[in-house]
Amino acid sequence: MQLFDVYPLYDVTPIKAKGVYVWDKNGTKYLDLYGGHAVISIGHAHPAYLKRISVQLNNIGFYSNAIQNPLQKEVAEKLGAISGCDDYQLFLCNSGAEANENALKLASFATGRPRVIAFKNAFHGRTSAAVVATDNQNIVAPINAQQQVTFLEFGDIEGLKVELQKEDVCAVIFESIQGVGGLDEPSTTFIQTTASLCKSHGTKLIADEVQSGFGRTGDFFAFQKHGIVPDIISIAKGMGNGFPVGGILIHPSIEAKYGMLGTTFGGNHLACAATLAVLEVIENESLMPHAKRMESYFIKKAKQLPQLKKIKGRGLMLGLEFDFEVGKLRKKLIYEHHIFTGGSSNKKLLRILPPLSIQNKHIDQFFDALELAMVNTAV
Repeated sequence: MQLFDVYPLYDVTPIKAKGVYVWDKNGTKYLDLYGGHAVISIGHAHPAYLKRISVQLNNIGFYSNAIQNPLQKEVAEKLGAISGCDDYQLFLCNSGAEANENALKLASFATGRPRVIAFKNAFHGRTSAAVVATDNQNIVAPINAQQQVTFLEFGDIEGLKVELQKEDVCAVIFESIQGVGGLDEPSTTFIQTTASLCKSHGTKLIADEVQSGFGRTGDFFAFQKHGIVPDIISIAKGMGNGFPVGGILIHPSIEAKYGMLGTTFGGNHLACAATLAVLEVIENESLMPHAKRMESYFIKKAKQLPQLKKIKGRGLMLGLEFDFEVGKLRKKLIYEHHIFTGGSSNKKLLRILPPLSIQNKHIDQFFDALELAMVNTAV
């Protein structure tokens, strides 16, 4: 049997990882500044993470949600305390797409409405409704297209007012910082006005924190910079540091009913152990203030680069936008300098999503390599 060929792959085969590094099958060491799409939050093979999962696996790794699982309550309490969202309710699932799918479904249940407003360059997942709320028609199948989604420019207040006045919108879904879309970030005025408009029209506001959550921006959630209270918050990626975990935080104004949401694997014992380890390390190692310090150092170094148009993002969700496409540059970085970086739908943007434990010396290593790699790349 062959693999279904849907991924363009780099010719690198990692077999070991620790901290901010991975090693391939040939023993070559790579600096990981991408974390597998922002998934590695506390560093590869963190001792506290390994211990939590190993102990749990030796006890019980999985059972369904038909039984009591005190670890889920422990996750909810710890997550609420660290994030400042302790009055929310938690539903656990397995991925970011599943989190957004459940968020959209819940918003439709709560409002009795069918339509969603999303924003251009958004990415919310590849499942039924989440993929239609993703601004990429190439990944929307005909069976998905029956979902009702309206796209607006990110920042279009007047357009939002017009659409919400139709009173058929169940949810407005947004990323505080767009990930795949290229790290575009709306103004605080736009976010606060959106929240106010949603409230006045009975529409649920969904903050997609799948990539930006769990301390990546220096705040636990990126939306917290704007001082709003979303109805639903979706989480995943850095939540499990590599273990598949996702979830949604649900405002207490939304009432739970038996059977309205469900999952087989979501919130299993190992997933909870992974999440608890991440939360404990984020707190114990002060990784959120550390992310802000690393942002400042990164920006200081980046400003010295030639051909740099713009520095985008916050914390350790950062992007370097050049006046040329970065595809060749990324290949040079990985094959010649052994550094993983990320791209986006903005072909001129280099995305940096390292473990939150990254240090100054790793940023120095990146910029030294970047300056060398940029020679003759912009052609």
